[in-house]
Amino acid sequence: MKKPIIFAIDDDPQVLAAVTRDLKSEYQKDYRILRTDSPKEALEVLVELRKKGEAVALFLVDQRMPEMLGVEFLEMAKEHYPKAKKVLLTAYSDTDAAIRAINEVQLDYYLSKPWNPPEEKLYPVLNDLLEVWLLDYRPEFDGIKVLGYQFNPHTHTIKDFLSSNLFPFQWLDVETSEKAKEVATLHELEAKDMPVVSFPDGDCMTNPSILELAERLGLNANAKESLYDVAIIGAGPSGLAAAVYGGSEGLKTLLIEKKAPGGQAGTSSRIENYLGFPKGLSGQELTHRAITQAKRFGIEFLSPREVKAIKTKDNYKILVLDDGSEVQTKSIVVSTGVNYRKLPAEGVEEYTGAGIYYGSSMTEAQACKDKEVYIVGGGNSAGQSAVYLSNFAKNVYIVIRRDDLSSSMSQYLIDQIEAIENIRLLPNTNITKVTGENGRLSGVTLEDSKTTEVREAQAQALFIFIGSRPYTDWIALDILKNERGFLETGRDLIKYDDFKKIWKKEREPFLLETCSPGIFASGDVRAGAMNRVASAVGEGSMAIKFVHQYLTEI
Repeated sequence: MKKPIIFAIDDDPQVLAAVTRDLKSEYQKDYRILRTDSPKEALEVLVELRKKGEAVALFLVDQRMPEMLGVEFLEMAKEHYPKAKKVLLTAYSDTDAAIRAINEVQLDYYLSKPWNPPEEKLYPVLNDLLEVWLLDYRPEFDGIKVLGYQFNPHTHTIKDFLSSNLFPFQWLDVETSEKAKEVATLHELEAKDMPVVSFPDGDCMTNPSILELAERLGLNANAKESLYDVAIIGAGPSGLAAAVYGGSEGLKTLLIEKKAPGGQAGTSSRIENYLGFPKGLSGQELTHRAITQAKRFGIEFLSPREVKAIKTKDNYKILVLDDGSEVQTKSIVVSTGVNYRKLPAEGVEEYTGAGIYYGSSMTEAQACKDKEVYIVGGGNSAGQSAVYLSNFAKNVYIVIRRDDLSSSMSQYLIDQIEAIENIRLLPNTNITKVTGENGRLSGVTLEDSKTTEVREAQAQALFIFIGSRPYTDWIALDILKNERGFLETGRDLIKYDDFKKIWKKEREPFLLETCSPGIFASGDVRAGAMNRVASAVGEGSMAIKFVHQYLTEI
């Protein structure tokens, strides 16, 4: 936490040096001591301090200065820091002016020069004033601030990106937050600049792209090496496990993620069935532990960067990235996981990011306070989000097409949901249409699949967790997929007629190997995967074993 500031201003160098010496001697443990001999310079500094979120506790100002009188300075300084305590340093002839200033600028005290000894004439006065100031002092959030409109899709994208990448931030809604309005005025920001990301050093980025924001945050978006032993595409639990084992076993390992580490598991508010965590842990906590562990083993993490294509040349693989650059690697592990399917309801596209979200319940939870919230989906991710959102929302409705949750959700979650009063299950139900007002979601149309009864309901937020569509459309190589797009691996490849046309090695594919030698698949993207965090982690670890075996062949 930043220390509050005591600001001394005096045009006399000797007096300024003496007062600074005494202030530092007594207060530098708990306060930053700033000083200047120019009140005009001090006013400029105050603007920058406000932009950086600094707090000024007390001004100690000389009355007679050539640039302006101390009372005049305090009058202007009050506009920037109205709650700071104000002390005037005066000569005997300035007493009348100091007394008038008590009413004119709410002067807290005036001290006659000299103030020796400070233990008797300076510190007791300042101590009393600082104690009073501390009673009302609330430290400002010392980190990234995001200003914008709650129901703006790009604002949601930025918040989700920061949250997913574990960057703490403070959300300030420009429509409702006085702090947001203060920051906007201070930086001369307009509606067209939103969303804005404000940094602790006082800099602001207006309407930044995710790549611009990532670079500003110090994320690595460009590969550093010319050739890697293994490149892992996707940093969900499976990709993270592969990175940990690749790095720990001495492979030159590159991990590439288009958005943020953790995948869908990273957005889970609570994972309670993961081995070794009897009290459960959040997806963010698991992700943070895993990415820290992987980096400790020396892996290189590229994010946010998307792989658009894979090419092969001799025994090498070439990854084509979204900026057109290429990365060479000896082997690849594809662990891109799955995406949620789009909800086939009228109006969904119009309000996506403006009340309708795919996953992301943790990012938008605060905005759901006392609201009517709907969740579509009956899997564990939907259940975990329902439990989490019930702490904020007035009511949470889980919409499913089946009779109950037993076939798709773990029993521990079903038991939790049944015990929470403001969670309601809507079985045999479809959302067929969404409506909105002022650019944001306001209602849903619900249809009972058994009775065909249709009804309208208020809804301020809708979270979608339906189906699992593998993220494999970008793979144009002759890599065999099943009818749903999941990557086929191992002996399951043999059943395809095209397998022998593609596979030219004498051996059979390794267990997690695709029909392209040296390209492996692990986790939810693989056909036949179990869709559990633990199994994804296991497959990622196993993939590195097969990578080692493959590398001995080339």
